[in-house]
Amino acid sequence: MSRLAVTNAAVSTMDAAGTEHVTGHVVVEGERIVAVGPGPYEGAADRLVDARGCLVTPGLVNTHHHLYQWASRGLAADATLFQWLVALYPVWRRLDAEVTAAAATAGLARLALTGCTTVADHHYVFPADGGDQVAALVDAAERVGPRLHLVRGSMDRGESAGGLPPDNLVEDTEAALLGTEAAIDAHHDPAANARVRIAVGPCSPFSVTERLMTGAAELARRRGVRLHTHLAETLDEERQCLAEVGCTPAEYADKLGWLGDDVWLAHTVHLAPAAIGRLGATGTGAAHCPTSNGRLGTGIAPVRELLDTGAPVGLGVDGAASNESGGLVEELHQALLQARQRGGPTALAVREALWLGTMGGARCLGREGELGSLEPGKLADLAVWRLDGLAHAGIADPVAALVLGPQPELALLLVGGETVVADGELRTADVTAVARDLRAASARLTEETR
Repeated sequence: MSRLAVTNAAVSTMDAAGTEHVTGHVVVEGERIVAVGPGPYEGAADRLVDARGCLVTPGLVNTHHHLYQWASRGLAADATLFQWLVALYPVWRRLDAEVTAAAATAGLARLALTGCTTVADHHYVFPADGGDQVAALVDAAERVGPRLHLVRGSMDRGESAGGLPPDNLVEDTEAALLGTEAAIDAHHDPAANARVRIAVGPCSPFSVTERLMTGAAELARRRGVRLHTHLAETLDEERQCLAEVGCTPAEYADKLGWLGDDVWLAHTVHLAPAAIGRLGATGTGAAHCPTSNGRLGTGIAPVRELLDTGAPVGLGVDGAASNESGGLVEELHQALLQARQRGGPTALAVREALWLGTMGGARCLGREGELGSLEPGKLADLAVWRLDGLAHAGIADPVAALVLGPQPELALLLVGGETVVADGELRTADVTAVARDLRAASARLTEETR
């Protein structure tokens, strides 16, 4: 088994004690970390990486994404969420497996280049003639290299039933549940070192029926997989939920058995204090998507309050059609800014922002025993950030440099000990070809809907 040692770097482990080394080392054998400590590494190694001027952190965990949306960026640029969805549903109706593969490959490449080693992708669009969407996403992840938590989403409530999506873009309830179970059968790996896991994810209360919400929860718990949905993203959603079922989205989720330590929810912007307390008491996770929330003007999530209840909180990039940048490391910065805009200058510390992007995300996905910190025995998913250039010169605290400064170049990104990025370049795919394929897929998708 080969041994790789990263040495002479600042190390922020994100372990429970908050261990950091001004100068330290991380040693990897095969797919796991075998040693983390202070000072230079002095043992034998098959590969020695001298990372002076760098910061080593756990690989970042993206808890909410829509990779297919990389083919529909830049549209409805000044719309509210509901307006944006109505504008984009006709575009997504043309989605096929080839477009999804090109979009997902591009999105994953961008995520890797911004320090992401695990991606939770919520895919809920399954056109009748769209081919095998799930396989397209799995194949893209295998090509680029990050771990994939594929949330097999669904919508069964079209316009004729009072939902937002057009009828020709929703599935029959039973077909959605059968398709979800088929994805679990074909792709879910429960092993500790899994590269692909499947979760169950009806899209949102305004696009799915109560029957699908309850059926999805039963399916997930019967099969031992996790649950995910959008919740409490906008005031429009809250008004609709109050009018239709007489309670808020969070109360509705609670009523349907959708709070628990096997659930994480996207956005959670509009939560009453009682709902925040319920998320904490039940161990329900929250995927905070600050850039997307800002792009759509949905509001600022109560991250400080959620953390104070003990709820798991991670970061999400969200779909590239509502976050055209598509990078993860910048969400550390945006999360800190939004928390302080909401709660004042002490609302979120720089190390708490990094925790959201690492251990917080691992907790949301139920993988805190395997990912999210640099500790012996954990999987060797790590990022080595170069901080010795002009952009970060003079910032003595490397974690502050990472969170407050511009995106650094990656000297190295490992997933399970395998190199995905080195010297700022993606090593698993040709980014020129990836961009070319994306441009073609995007043009075909958008031109056919004009």
